[in-house]
Amino acid sequence: QVQLVESGGGLVQAGGSLRLSCAASGIAIGIATVGWYRQAPGNQRESVAIITSGSSTNYADSVKGRFTISRDNTKNAVYLQMNSLKPEDTAVYYCYARGVVTGIEYWGKGTLVTVSS
Repeated sequence: QVQLVESGGGLVQAGGSLRLSCAASGIAIGIATVGWYRQAPGNQRESVAIITSGSSTNYADSVKGRFTISRDNTKNAVYLQMNSLKPEDTAVYYCYARGVVTGIEYWGKGTLVTVSS
């Protein structure tokens, strides 16, 4: 059974930083595509940052230069370092994983990030 558990969300002032963590079990994140999505109230869920099994990364234009995705294969965890946060970054952030072989997608339950102006 695959589980993705996010942590690290919270309330931060604009310009501040947060680091989100995603602890994975039941799937080896080193051989999966993993990443972060977010969903703000009234909006569709959108991709924020993705890292492939080959360590290629892809970021949403809105977060390039501010957010950094990384993973620790030994801890089976994925991280999202978020700097220079803006009120428009306020959303529920979801951890995502997709098995490279099966193509099955998995989601965490999300962690709320609120950026005050």
